[in-house]
Amino acid sequence: MRALARAASLLRRAAGSAPAPVAAYRPPPGAGPSLAKNLPASCFNGYSTLLAPANEVLIPPELLSSKTVWTPDRELGQYEDLVARVTNFHNEDKGFMVLDGDVFDVPIRKDIVHRVVRWQLAKRQQGTHSTKTISEVSGTGKKPYKQKGTGRARHGTLRGPQFRGGATMHGPKPRSHAIKLQKKVRRLGLKIALSARTAEGKLLIFEDLEVPSHKTKNIVQYIRQMDDTKKVLLVDGDDIDKKLKLATQNLHYVNVLPSIGLNVYSILQHDTLVMTRAAINRIVERMHTPINR
Repeated sequence: MRALARAASLLRRAAGSAPAPVAAYRPPPGAGPSLAKNLPASCFNGYSTLLAPANEVLIPPELLSSKTVWTPDRELGQYEDLVARVTNFHNEDKGFMVLDGDVFDVPIRKDIVHRVVRWQLAKRQQGTHSTKTISEVSGTGKKPYKQKGTGRARHGTLRGPQFRGGATMHGPKPRSHAIKLQKKVRRLGLKIALSARTAEGKLLIFEDLEVPSHKTKNIVQYIRQMDDTKKVLLVDGDDIDKKLKLATQNLHYVNVLPSIGLNVYSILQHDTLVMTRAAINRIVERMHTPINR
């Protein structure tokens, strides 16, 4: 207990020199020194990092508090579980949530993100472009004039590409622009995008996305309360609430997606990502599902 009291005094002294509001880990009053050794913690960008013990013991909710703690920034991409604060549109405290390190704390690789974005943009192309060949263009098949004796170039049809209204040679035809990309690379790209937003402190976790009415002014007021936010992506676990959909449909800087539709390109297009508890649980479950080969 003396060691815990000494550590607490050091943390208070550090907090007085450079405070940063984060969710911190604090042992319960009856915990001994062994529990503190098994669950070390470090904080960065509003998230607490809990190094899980070897036996993967679940973190009890009573071990979490919202005290102000300052520690040096940690190294990113260490696959460490994170503890994040849960709020709502009214910025009410709704507890904490543990984010899996293998989904929200993976090393950032720009090459993987680039490959996934190229795959997405290529796959969503319609590919309906089409031009007419010489057999499809409208016109007569009769020879325009005799072969010899006119002094002009010889022609057998007026539907050729050299004539006005004629065919197009080697033009585009309807096709698929999709390219192949392994499922494990697509899954890794989504993990990297989520980890990047988490490292930037731009991942907000809400209890739910309930709004009192379908009025757009409510959403505008909620977005203004967020710091350094220009474009927001709201992700819910299930189908989008009808009132929320009506409230956001006229705002070009607010988009709503169900968790099944969350993708890398949409995350990169928005500087702030807001996810509900249900959405995070579904995403983690999806990332942990074995890949069918």
